Amino acid sequence: MDRLENEQIRQAIDDLHIVVLIPTYNNEKTLMQVIDSVQTYTSHILVVNDGSTDSTASLLASRTGITVLSYEKNRGKGHALKYGMRYAASLGYDYAVTLDSDGQHYADDIAVFVRELQQHPGSMLVGARDLHAENMPGKNTFANRFSNFWFRVETGIRMDDTQSGFRAYPLRDLPKMRFVGSGYEFEVEVLVRMAWKDVRVANVPVKVYYPPAGERVSHFKPLRDFTRISLLNTYLVLVALLVYYPWRFLRKLSWNNVKRYLNDNVVHTPESNFRLACAFGLGVCVGIWPVWGYQLIIAWALAKVFGLNKLVTLIGNNISLPPFIPFVLFGSYWLGCKLLSSPMLLDFENISISTLATCGIDYVVGALALSVLAGMAGVLLVWLILAIFRRKS
Repeated sequence: MDRLENEQIRQAIDDLHIVVLIPTYNNEKTLMQVIDSVQTYTSHILVVNDGSTDSTASLLASRTGITVLSYEKNRGKGHALKYGMRYAASLGYDYAVTLDSDGQHYADDIAVFVRELQQHPGSMLVGARDLHAENMPGKNTFANRFSNFWFRVETGIRMDDTQSGFRAYPLRDLPKMRFVGSGYEFEVEVLVRMAWKDVRVANVPVKVYYPPAGERVSHFKPLRDFTRISLLNTYLVLVALLVYYPWRFLRKLSWNNVKRYLNDNVVHTPESNFRLACAFGLGVCVGIWPVWGYQLIIAWALAKVFGLNKLVTLIGNNISLPPFIPFVLFGSYWLGCKLLSSPMLLDFENISISTLATCGIDYVVGALALSVLAGMAGVLLVWLILAIFRRKS
């Protein structure tokens, strides 16, 4: 990068109100080199000394032109990042670009973040490393794939790298947010919570340098930190399933959205009327099976196996919802008694899953038979409706 470009990046950093945040813990051999490289592009540098016990404090005390925050006890990378970002926000900065103090990041890649923020203000950006780079530890590749998978489960967003410490954080809402993690797991949590707040999260390509194994300094403790990350992901998955996804669904639930979704996935889908009818019939059939509590999961799985429309299958599966349950139970029991020539010991008023336990064989046989008949009827009915409705459309 030539001098003109350096000045342009320096000016853009000023205009965007960006601070470069460097958390550090016992990286005395590389910290000064990292600071030197960053000062090529900006004087807005904030270093958080996370309770270092080596010569870090004295090295930072001798350096001018940077802001240093220190505390005596090591609290973890996540705490250092939160502490630094809240302080930066209090000074009026809008973004914090973070990079590690171990020398694995290249300061000239700050320009990549700056250009992306110019095009997409308010984004949270994560540097995507080349995971096949020289000396890349194998455990890093595995950990990144593990993290990427759970991030997608928790947010529905696919990313190539969710573990890189080279990032750009928008600081507007971050000081108000509350986090569970204070170690390495914080970088997972903050990314998920930003996505939940509808902040654009994206990868940008960055370079990475990993020194040979004998020269590498890492404070990541595999057993402790991986356990904490796993526990955090368990918590985030539960929150996603119980709060985030239902909230997102209800927020988007309107008649226009429902109509548009049905048009795209049912009315104007390229699938044939017969396949759509089969999907509905499959949902009805499984909805009557005597596997209460699992009909929805089984119906979705079978629709996926047979390549049928999952939405239509789940619509048909609604026959197992409360308003229809007494009719399904009694119909199954009645048909089972007829097929097995058994006396009817229950009537419609006292029919329930618990009372059917005394007539299990009659109910199970009847439910399986009724599921086939109802499924076939569902196929025929929906096929006729679609043949008329889609032809008119």
